Amino acid sequence: MFHLAQALALAVSLFFAASVVAAPHIPSADDVVLERLPERSDPSLREIKRLRVALDANPRDAGLRVRLARRAIEASRETGDPRFLGQAQAALAPWWVQNDPPAAVLLLRATIRQSLHDFAGAIADLDRLIVENPANGQALLTRATVLTVVGKYDEARADCDRIVRLTMPLVVAGCMAGPESLSGRAEHAYQTLAESLVRAPDADPGLREWALTLAAEISQRRGDPTLAETHFRAALSLDARDPYLQAAYADFLLDHERPSEVVRLLKDGTRNDSLLLRLAMAESRLPELRADFEVHRADLAARFDAARRRGDSLHRREEARYTLELAHEAGSALKLAQENWQIQREAADLRILVAAAVAAGDSAALQEARHWADGHRLEYTVVNAALGRTP
Repeated sequence: MFHLAQALALAVSLFFAASVVAAPHIPSADDVVLERLPERSDPSLREIKRLRVALDANPRDAGLRVRLARRAIEASRETGDPRFLGQAQAALAPWWVQNDPPAAVLLLRATIRQSLHDFAGAIADLDRLIVENPANGQALLTRATVLTVVGKYDEARADCDRIVRLTMPLVVAGCMAGPESLSGRAEHAYQTLAESLVRAPDADPGLREWALTLAAEISQRRGDPTLAETHFRAALSLDARDPYLQAAYADFLLDHERPSEVVRLLKDGTRNDSLLLRLAMAESRLPELRADFEVHRADLAARFDAARRRGDSLHRREEARYTLELAHEAGSALKLAQENWQIQREAADLRILVAAAVAAGDSAALQEARHWADGHRLEYTVVNAALGRTP
């Protein structure tokens, strides 16, 4: 159930990105291998293929459509491959534009919509669910998570309060951790989360991984690298392949000038744009990997260019980081970061906005960021230092 991708993934059973549409490539011969799909080597993904085959034979089976959509959403989180979200949306096609689809479809549609950064659409679907069933804990947790992403912390806390009697304390603590830690109560959020982890040693591994990742991120923002690494490593021991967790830990390692460890962590993650970005950032700091860096930098540039041609604006934060740190174009990076900030307002979104504004020497953008940080009593050591805010 848990960080935006993790929260939504586990609430449904629930990250991010849209389906990728590109011009078809016609092979030169019948025996050319275009791509090896992960489902061929991953037994858990073979279920998706089985469900697709079953749905082709029974296209009116609503239950099959819901099962396929749910499994595809889970696969998108597990693999970091956005194409599974396209499969999930296709499975829900009969209801995609309906105002009042079944409750199970509404929750899945909200999940996909947030992945497409249609946060307003996602919240509208969740609002309908909660009006119909005020005790729908999945919908409340999901809405709290989306509200946190767009910076509506008071509303997110209100939803977290409503699930207190519906689920275990660790879920409630994780729900509260985002809005609390980003609005002046980071110490309280961390302590509540840490205590809940201690009291739930036998909780579902996915739930514990989510909570440990949240604890690591709060510790990192508060400037406690030792505690952050302890939590990151504990989370990785539960699921070392989680793309969100890998990216978060890679950011931690990059902050602490440990690029070689990033390369070891992400060397097999080049299919995922977010992980490839961090791998290239690490390689850029290692002269012996210059050739690999040039290949990966060119690959990223091509991917971002293809996204722009498709009208895909889902990866503005990653593109802003690429543009600032690898292409060294501060003005363009700031424009991307500002566009991204209009849509989502997580801590990472503010960090790239501030970094780009500093690099571009844009005092107006810095003042906007400072106003946000002051207004929410943000506790984020790196950002506060860049903004000249005192602890």
